[in-house]
Amino acid sequence: MKSGFVVMIGRSNVGKSTLMNTIIGSKIAITTPKPQTTRMPIQGILNRDGAQIVFVDTPGVLKGAKDTLSKKLSEAVKASLHDVDVIVYVVDPTRDIGDEEKSVARMIRDLKQPKILVINKIDLPRKPFIDFYRDMGEDFDDVVEVSALEGTHVGGLIEHIIERMPEGEAYYPIGQLTNMPNKFWLAELIREKLFLRLRQELPYTIHVEVTELERRNNGTIYIAATIFTTEERYKRMIIGQGGRGIKEIGQSTRRELELVMQTKVFLDMTVDVDPHWMQRFE
Repeated sequence: MKSGFVVMIGRSNVGKSTLMNTIIGSKIAITTPKPQTTRMPIQGILNRDGAQIVFVDTPGVLKGAKDTLSKKLSEAVKASLHDVDVIVYVVDPTRDIGDEEKSVARMIRDLKQPKILVINKIDLPRKPFIDFYRDMGEDFDDVVEVSALEGTHVGGLIEHIIERMPEGEAYYPIGQLTNMPNKFWLAELIREKLFLRLRQELPYTIHVEVTELERRNNGTIYIAATIFTTEERYKRMIIGQGGRGIKEIGQSTRRELELVMQTKVFLDMTVDVDPHWMQRFE
């Protein structure tokens, strides 16, 4: 049997989380149009005949960010590169090679693990920089062009990864999709809905904590969550006029949860202002 840990790395918004969700076949990581929505490495687990791949998703690399949270995200990326068996480097051929891309390339340049270059978003009609990335392929063990969104060539990517993995026993029980705590997964889902609804209006300085998670006697799943933000004006923005904003976010989250869990969900959300919540990452 083959088994091992595979890290996905790349700059912000190249589609790493979408790619991992497509590979696993379930929603493990949040995916939004806004960069830097993945805050910490998330493990998705894929079981195939004779193989188990444990994927580690990472925050996208943003160059020049100086705040505490962004620095912690950068450290998380670097930490994820140690003790893995295969590195999957994801790039976006619609974007030119810039400082962020060069920073990622430097991170992995001297690492000895097998490296696979994944050129994502081949479904898009315009890919003006694809030849630049193809030229980078000389420094990698394999090059695969995929569409994470449509699933094109993702099966071939999986086969390349399995080829490069070492022999070993399974790390997790067959059928387990992730080692992520339920509360964390739920908090990430709520945070995704916040970004999708408010888009550019919402700052990155929000945080969601699920404080209660229990199944009631009638079978309903009860979830209590707090949305933390740094300023009163952001709280008003999230709640919306007459509470309409927080209601829409709650309804959207609840619908997706009920689809996944196949049971009724009661979601109790509050919004709190805490200017110092980011200090928890220090």
